[in-house]
Amino acid sequence: MGSLASRPETSQNTFGSAYEMKPRLRFLLWAFIALLGGLALGTIALHRGEQINALWLVTAALCTYALGYRFYSKFIAAKVLGLDPQRATPAERLENGRDFLPTNKWVVFGHHFAAIAGPGPLVGPVLAAQFGYLPGTLWILVGAVFGGCVQDFVILLFSVRRDGKSLTEMAKDEIGRVGGFVAYASVIAILVILLAVCALIVVNALKQSPWGAFTIAMTIPIALLMGVYLRQLRPGRVLETSAIGFVLVLLAIWGGQWASQTPAVAKYFTLTAPALAIAIILYGFAASALPVWLLLAPRDYLSTFVKLGTIGLLAVGIVLMHPTLHMPPLTRFIDGTGPIFAGKIFPFAFITIACGAISGFHSLISSGTTPKLIRRETEIRMVGYGAMLCESMVAIMATVAACVLEPGTYFAINSPAGIVGQAADKAIGVISGWGFPVTASGMQALAQNVGEQTLFNRTGGAPAFAVGMAHIFSNSLGGQAVMALWYHFALMFEALFILTVLDAGTRVGRFMIQDAFGHVWKPLGRTSWYPSIVTTSAIIVAAWGYFLWQGVRDPLGGINSLWPLFGIANQLLAAVALCVATTIIIKMHRAKYALVTLAPLAWLVIVTFTASWHKIFDSDPRIGFLAQARQLAAAGGNPRLIFNNRLDAVVTGILIALVSLLLIESLRHWTGLLSGKRAAQTSEAPFIPTRLAEERV
Repeated sequence: MGSLASRPETSQNTFGSAYEMKPRLRFLLWAFIALLGGLALGTIALHRGEQINALWLVTAALCTYALGYRFYSKFIAAKVLGLDPQRATPAERLENGRDFLPTNKWVVFGHHFAAIAGPGPLVGPVLAAQFGYLPGTLWILVGAVFGGCVQDFVILLFSVRRDGKSLTEMAKDEIGRVGGFVAYASVIAILVILLAVCALIVVNALKQSPWGAFTIAMTIPIALLMGVYLRQLRPGRVLETSAIGFVLVLLAIWGGQWASQTPAVAKYFTLTAPALAIAIILYGFAASALPVWLLLAPRDYLSTFVKLGTIGLLAVGIVLMHPTLHMPPLTRFIDGTGPIFAGKIFPFAFITIACGAISGFHSLISSGTTPKLIRRETEIRMVGYGAMLCESMVAIMATVAACVLEPGTYFAINSPAGIVGQAADKAIGVISGWGFPVTASGMQALAQNVGEQTLFNRTGGAPAFAVGMAHIFSNSLGGQAVMALWYHFALMFEALFILTVLDAGTRVGRFMIQDAFGHVWKPLGRTSWYPSIVTTSAIIVAAWGYFLWQGVRDPLGGINSLWPLFGIANQLLAAVALCVATTIIIKMHRAKYALVTLAPLAWLVIVTFTASWHKIFDSDPRIGFLAQARQLAAAGGNPRLIFNNRLDAVVTGILIALVSLLLIESLRHWTGLLSGKRAAQTSEAPFIPTRLAEERV
């Protein structure tokens, strides 16, 4: 009997020991990840002399992201925001089948990631690689974990708690009418610039490219099919829909190659820049006006297959090939004399990398389309914080793609003719004189391998990314024989990235215009009233479409004249979002946690204001707008270029003035709230318990 009596105790001790072992194993696992990440970061930061392997960058990124998501985002979710799984979201309470719609969390994640992942994380790190791989890599990791992910996460939650209100409406409600007006003026101006820039990048990537045009055109009917299938034919069957979409998009990619090689088909998809501009404008209007379940959400979800799939393949290629980073950690151009863009590491590396670390545009998506789709608050952490981590990983991959190229090749592709010369022989002499040898035969062989006539002076970052990506893929998946295929696939991939920003951004702009018009006439503010939808969609599309059209018709006009403002405008928008977020956190009586948003806000203000000062007043014509205008005027230069530089200086000054007013108004609010002179009242919607069951997929 004694032995029998002892068995339950033994069993209990066994279970108790197993229970105790799990926390120990978790601790050991996370300790290992932290040590591995620290080793990788140390190798990246401190290694000098011999070249290092690209695997160190991938390892450092994955470990940093894992730690940031597991610990920092969990801290924010629990202590700062207090996510509540029992609280009904506006997607449930305000469901209208058009904009507000409870949506599967993976579809929302796919939509959100596709909508935020634009040109920034692809081209910004490539351009910033002129400083070496070290500055960009460190900022991408630190900036994302403590800045970009935090902004996206908190703005998404605050919008969900306020019936999916836009950033501008939240600014008006939380900071006051003055703050709201300033936020609205600055956000709309910045949004129009960003969307027009993105549209022009797509036009430049797809013009005279039947492969890219065919593949991206096919994603639209595929998305419509997925939307109808998931909504009408097989509701809730996400895995089925995903499988169908995945197979069809692979066929679309293969079909793009077939279309480009079949003259009878290629002629229909070999489009001029004006034709593409019209098509993109019409698509932007449709994506804004049609129900979200029919086109926008499924197409963005579909794009995520290609985006994350390609980045995953790139990671596999790096593991298989373990390429060497030929670019040094720091180059001679940290002194500000870089050929790709002038200016020192501080502040210009930060505004150039932009979206790979933190992007103000994300705050518009987090307070636009996404909060109207979230089923439960607990999904916000994965969507808001997690999607930005994925975008940051894209930026790391772009850094690797640029830095695995020989430095001479990298600078030959990215340096403008005005710096290194139009003739290949002269460019080779200049670049080799910098200490980065390059040969004419090597550049010609590379151009032939990727199917181009020449790769000299292919500025903008996108061609260099495509060459680096093709280099990694061809050496690990197919060899040199398929390098041209991978190169053109990479160009299509970049265009696909950017187009999803355009459609979601247009819909967000429509929401903001509806919010504003609703104060004039209430029916115009109803997001479900079709006349308002059509009218406001037409207004926002006309705004960015005008600048796009002028930019396509005139190489010096339209959005081309405002192109240099892209980086600064994006980061200023992030400052606006963090002002709103900090105000709400203080109003929630959680001021002790305000540093979570206040620290990245302070850094952004320092960086963007310094960069803006240099862009307006710097005496170096390659940096300062006014200095370049004076130089052109003295030399009898093109009057349009002189006007453009002066216009950029004025617009930059106006944006800085608007953000400064918002900062002053926010500081006044914070002081009043912390001193008790101002009541801490937020505009949160009342708590209503959810009736939705926990989703299992």
